[in-house]
Amino acid sequence: MEPNASVDLQQGTVRYRDTGGDGEPIVFVHGLLVNGSLWRKVIPALRSAGYRCIAPDWPLGSHRPAMKQDADNTPRGVAHLIADFLAALDLWGVTIVANDTGGAIAQLLVTERSERVGRLVLTPCDCYENFLPPAFRPLQWLARVPGALMLLMQPMRVEAIRRSPRVGFGMLTREPIEDDVTDGWVRPFLADGGVRRDTIRLLRAIDARDTLAAAEKLRSLQAPTLLAWSPKDRFFKIAFAQRLADAIPNARLVRMEDSYTFVPEDEPQRLAQQIEEFIQATPIAGQVAGTTLVAD
Repeated sequence: MEPNASVDLQQGTVRYRDTGGDGEPIVFVHGLLVNGSLWRKVIPALRSAGYRCIAPDWPLGSHRPAMKQDADNTPRGVAHLIADFLAALDLWGVTIVANDTGGAIAQLLVTERSERVGRLVLTPCDCYENFLPPAFRPLQWLARVPGALMLLMQPMRVEAIRRSPRVGFGMLTREPIEDDVTDGWVRPFLADGGVRRDTIRLLRAIDARDTLAAAEKLRSLQAPTLLAWSPKDRFFKIAFAQRLADAIPNARLVRMEDSYTFVPEDEPQRLAQQIEEFIQATPIAGQVAGTTLVAD
């Protein structure tokens, strides 16, 4: 599922997959070192239900082209990039669906630039003090050593390593992901110095103080929120989802029993069903352009 459109923003060009149509817009936010193809199994059911599904390649390490040299590629900068993307496409009442690192960025989006967001769906993701999870924090340390991340990623050229449940994407799913998909995830980082630069900037800037501050603001979030979370996830424990559900007004927690971190890979049909039911249960047709979804 390759991008079929692009938009030029102040920060750079963002390529995206767009099903088109006049249905309510759903915009997907992936995490670190993957791209919008993460949602390839979820989108068909939602498209068939009449929604306009948009899955960009955000600048999180598997994107092309690289952002401009002076682009702000911190997590907060990417959150503002998403807001600018929504504005460039003139989207309102958007349902944001996020996973992994993208979930932290989505929390920053709805607490700093919420004007075009109508609903929030979070699957297992960074939040509170768990940004990054302890198992992935060495990536931040390596990002400060010239050449270290490139050296670490070299083995990911090999399919067996990418599938590995110990060091590859196999840590995040119950079943192996197709080789062509994971190859598409690692190739931009390995091949493009600008993409590596964007990734290093992001990793160096990750700070749990941002997600902790966002969590306080989420207590005033007015957007309906769905937490579709796996109790089997090793990195984003369901206790974090329960904390979010308790803190966010009008939030609902659904347990995705047959998934690990990448719910869009492990339970795409059920996730699509949960998103559709959530949208149907939380109509926002009366939302006015410019509405603020985080109370002052």
